[in-house]
Amino acid sequence: MPTLLEDLETQSNWIVAAFHADQLQLDYTIRSFIEIDRFISTHSRNGKPIKGGRLSSNMGTILFSLGAYVGETFRKAIPGSKWVIDKDDPEAEINAAIEFPDGSTVWPIQRVMKRFQNGPEDSVYIYGFGLTNETISQPFEQSYWAMQQESGLTAKPWWKFWK
Repeated sequence: MPTLLEDLETQSNWIVAAFHADQLQLDYTIRSFIEIDRFISTHSRNGKPIKGGRLSSNMGTILFSLGAYVGETFRKAIPGSKWVIDKDDPEAEINAAIEFPDGSTVWPIQRVMKRFQNGPEDSVYIYGFGLTNETISQPFEQSYWAMQQESGLTAKPWWKFWK
């Protein structure tokens, strides 16, 4: 039986191949997180899968695989980053974390789940860009905003937090 670390790598590679079959490119760059946001926007609404969409079956596996990909991207983009897993945690698959060289920790699978549940206000791309911008000095990908417009979804304005 494979370990959780092996599953994370396997599922990350699987989601890359699955996206490729749909002509979507995941290339282990922070910019590719835009494709994850696009995928979730296309296949879900209001925290629920769209009937007949890619998330309407095997949703848990797909969200786990997307989170594994996000974590693997962080690990590859920032040298010295590593997966941290508590083998005694009954929810280790959800709580798998990436620890950066500075000691900060993020939970990529939880982030993907939040993006699915809450929509664009929990964008995976904005999250990834913010976490890595100073380390890998990348320009913000303006096409993110176009993708948001195309999907018809935009994050809730900050002043409407009570609605």
